[in-house]
Amino acid sequence: MNTMMKVKELFTPLESIPTALIAWDESGKIAYAGPENDAPPLKGETLDRSNLSAMPGLIDIHVHGGWGVEFGSGDLRQGLKTYSKKVISRGVTGFLVTVSGPSHAAILNILESYAALLDETYPGAVPLGFHLEGPFLNPERHGAFNPDWLHNPSIEKIKDFTKAAGGYLRQVSLAPELENAFETAAFLREKGIRVALAHSSADYDTAAKALAGDFTHITHTFNAQSAFHHREPGVVGAILTSNNTSAELIADTVHVHPAAMRVLLRCLGAERVVLITDAMPGAGLGDGEYTLIGQKVTLKDGRAALPDGTLAGSIATLDTCLRNIVFAAGASPLDAARMASYNPATVIGMDERIGCLTPGHDANITLVDEKLGVEAVFLRGKLQYQRG
Repeated sequence: MNTMMKVKELFTPLESIPTALIAWDESGKIAYAGPENDAPPLKGETLDRSNLSAMPGLIDIHVHGGWGVEFGSGDLRQGLKTYSKKVISRGVTGFLVTVSGPSHAAILNILESYAALLDETYPGAVPLGFHLEGPFLNPERHGAFNPDWLHNPSIEKIKDFTKAAGGYLRQVSLAPELENAFETAAFLREKGIRVALAHSSADYDTAAKALAGDFTHITHTFNAQSAFHHREPGVVGAILTSNNTSAELIADTVHVHPAAMRVLLRCLGAERVVLITDAMPGAGLGDGEYTLIGQKVTLKDGRAALPDGTLAGSIATLDTCLRNIVFAAGASPLDAARMASYNPATVIGMDERIGCLTPGHDANITLVDEKLGVEAVFLRGKLQYQRG
């Protein structure tokens, strides 16, 4: 038996379809998604959401936690459950657990501990695997990281991490100017793990070489990277002139000005930009003192910072970034939906199952109003959140 849902507009998000119908079977797989008038004869329950628009469930591939949860710290199982339940109310149906640690042994322990939990059932959004941000970052661009945690990469260390992650390591952030970086990136790409250029002081030539090779993604574009100058284009210049690289964007208007968001969109196009939050434990909560990757962080007036004023993750949620990229940076709702669902699913190699509302994909559906406020969320066809 199918379930059908009428919507005002459907962002697949590869196309926009007005007055649409989405149908899914008992397994939660989409059977039809298209114009209501073109739908084949279907039997089952019909949900009328014709006052709302539908897009795929949002996917955050770079987040450190939220609602008091810090990934890699405390009770890991309970933290995942708390975060899963809270974040689905923001339209998110899947996320990568972004982790790091003060030592090789600590990171191995975190990965092994989480890997044993990822197949469990969660009350909302689903943890899809790991993003390892650090330890292979340049201490000169450490951002919120303790520089003592950071060091050069090696294939042997990566082998340890991939084994500990149990097949769940999806993305590794890496500074290309570090010793052994190119060899490590080649090994990771061969294993099907996305390599993201990150926390880097590389010059333009080094960054451009990396982005023409095995570095096919960018961690939080503009942040913790050598900046653009007309005589020294730096990492940012290499990103803006790259041909195929996908690029993360923290669209919170704190980490990146809306004008810089527009520059990135004009250079790369919506098909290559990935909205992320890079959120820290204070996301979803209020002002106060928190910890993040071993550092004390103060959250005040919408800004999370270290004692020296360095930004320390964002407090944004992905639905906020979705709205900002439209109402502050001028993207279309269709493009915003793509940047928050299909693009991240593609980066982590899961686009054949999630991130798109077409037949055969999971019926992970986020319903939004005309202001892109989240009204309801379905996970594999089951209602998981409804506003009010």
